[in-house]
Amino acid sequence: MIEVQNLYKTFTTINAVNDVSFKVEPGRVFGLLGPNGAGKTTSIRMILNIIYPDSGEIYFDGQPFSIDIQNRIGYLPEERGLYRKNKLMHTIQYFAGLKGLSSRESKKRALYWLERFQLSEYANNKIEELSKGNQQKVQFIISVLHEPRYIILDEPFSGLDPVNQILLKDILGELRKEGKVLIFSTHQMEQAEKMCDDVCIINRGRVVLYGKLSEEKKKFGINTISIEYEGDGSMLKRLGGVKRSAVYSNYAELEIDSAVQPRTIIQEANKYLDIRKFEVKEPTLNAIFLKLVGASVEEIELKDQEVQLTEASL
Repeated sequence: MIEVQNLYKTFTTINAVNDVSFKVEPGRVFGLLGPNGAGKTTSIRMILNIIYPDSGEIYFDGQPFSIDIQNRIGYLPEERGLYRKNKLMHTIQYFAGLKGLSSRESKKRALYWLERFQLSEYANNKIEELSKGNQQKVQFIISVLHEPRYIILDEPFSGLDPVNQILLKDILGELRKEGKVLIFSTHQMEQAEKMCDDVCIINRGRVVLYGKLSEEKKKFGINTISIEYEGDGSMLKRLGGVKRSAVYSNYAELEIDSAVQPRTIIQEANKYLDIRKFEVKEPTLNAIFLKLVGASVEEIELKDQEVQLTEASL
């Protein structure tokens, strides 16, 4: 178990992490979620002892961080940290050696993982010669080669095509069954929803939702409609009975009033749109985040980008 208690971290005037607490149980996939800039990576870096919290405690199976625990952690950072001029196999063995593996054992394990990820033919290629997706696979291999107990993955699906995303999901499922302590950090709510048992959603450094995913979704009811369509979906926001909406170019999630029948909404929407598919279901994490925060993840990230551009131009 990883237990985080009341973490605080401030950079100059920015409260990057503000009283964040959660527990990560073994044998479950824990989602640390939120928009870019929410405080996820800062929290992870404190867990890894890369930076120190202003206050708060972190425990690994009841013990504080130590060199022994460090060698039992596997970490995949969001930013690629590979030596671009080094060959793939040499790179993997170098990082394995830092975790205490012998050259012989690291090569044996590396060959297994390279075959699993269909990278065997690139073993003697330089890192810079690999695609971004293959570099991401190499980073994942490095994070699990030493068979760590604690595995922390920051945006692990970045750069992967759909086939390799499925492969990585299967591997994470295997690690889950082995009882590993797994933290999966992402701003992509739809990815997390498919994989996570437990979630902690952070926004502006604060926890806005924390608990078992299935239980948290039940708290928000089942009055959500997802619609795939062609046409101008902006009219969906104006339909009677729609309390909240997240409308994209050809997809929308609508939270409706409990007194309104979903078929009424669909019938009305069908007058204006070519509806290809709809489903009445529990609210998605995107919809829950929207309800809790008042804006979608995409809207928050876009606003932050605009603020950064404005500040840069001053």
